[in-house]
Amino acid sequence: MLLSDRSRPVIEATLPVVAENIEEIARRFYAHLFGAHPELLDGTFNRGNQAEGTQQVALAGSVAVFASALVQDPEQVPEHLLARIAHKHASLGITPAQYDVVHDNLFWAIVDVLGEAVTPEVAAAWDEVYWLMAYALINMERGLYSSRGVRPETVWREWEVAEKTAETADVVTFRVKRIDDRLVKTSLPGQYVSVKMLMPDGVHQPRQYSLTRADDGEHRQFSVKRVRGGDKPDGEVSNLLCDQVQVGDVLTMSLPFGDVVLDDSGRPVVFASAGIGITPMAGMISHLTTAGSRLPITLLHADLDESSFALREQVSADVQQLPNASMHVWYEQGADSSLPVTGVHAGMMDLDALDLPEGAAYYLCGALPFMRAVRSALIDRGVPGRDIQYEVFGPDLWQADLAAEPTPDATAHPVAAQA
Repeated sequence: MLLSDRSRPVIEATLPVVAENIEEIARRFYAHLFGAHPELLDGTFNRGNQAEGTQQVALAGSVAVFASALVQDPEQVPEHLLARIAHKHASLGITPAQYDVVHDNLFWAIVDVLGEAVTPEVAAAWDEVYWLMAYALINMERGLYSSRGVRPETVWREWEVAEKTAETADVVTFRVKRIDDRLVKTSLPGQYVSVKMLMPDGVHQPRQYSLTRADDGEHRQFSVKRVRGGDKPDGEVSNLLCDQVQVGDVLTMSLPFGDVVLDDSGRPVVFASAGIGITPMAGMISHLTTAGSRLPITLLHADLDESSFALREQVSADVQQLPNASMHVWYEQGADSSLPVTGVHAGMMDLDALDLPEGAAYYLCGALPFMRAVRSALIDRGVPGRDIQYEVFGPDLWQADLAAEPTPDATAHPVAAQA
């Protein structure tokens, strides 16, 4: 995937000014997009992220980071970035035609912000970047749809809520059962589903939730953390699910997607999570327990205290069933635990005192600062970067590679500085 010789110097020269103006470009892009296509706010885009401004920077930022990668290392396509976005898009039923809509409105915004600086030569170079990225994603998404035997419009199906369990004061687990004759294809351990909710104003809103238990052919399980906005609005979908959805209600969910899935190479596994980051770990551990795994498995989890530890009963019971598994927890409010854990520690997660297995595959999930700190600690211990995978919640998929996998060149680049 190479930029043409004609476009490369143009992109190199204009990346700084695009990075400097990325937030304004993104703001005008979305305003123009939704003005022309208000239907995209119904079931496709997360308007909560729109209100916070995070989605705006996410899309335009991903294009800029992709351009930066093409310039810095043309032999290395940012596969992690593309895979994350493709799986997210597939879980929403994104179609190839929507890339044309995004293109037209994005380039309108670039011209609107940068004005006469967007010469025909500059426009052509950035057009090339956009379509290199778009076609890569379209091809990935086509493969994802094909492998599951669906089209974009058929990724959705209805499920009935069979159980609703309060895990903590802010986390609720839903177990849903199928109500149609379509086969339930087993999810891969670590994947998520999109849940599409009809809001009180008649607009559908999608959100992604990790599957927290291995499928049994009839049921799926996911957990929802209530988003408390503080000085911002509360999360509209999470609060609707937690407060109003009850057993017997019907939910619209996508097929499972997600590129961070459990390695089946037979190596030892180490999971490190914080807070609601336990959800994909719970799903992967459930799969290992169901399969009767005898691998060395280590779960490391950090939380405020034990009462804040979502899915703790399920996870600890699964760990107890695995013959070569151990579990360490860190609580900010003190080293008190009633769980049958190997070790309980006060404060933030600290790997220095732990013996970790040689040659393990590592999975991280939590806030970006947490993942950055744990990954750095693992790298310092000699763990190869290729053995560390991490799940990203929210719209900042493009920032994860910058925050969790910085390179000297990337951190020095204006686009990375903008992140």
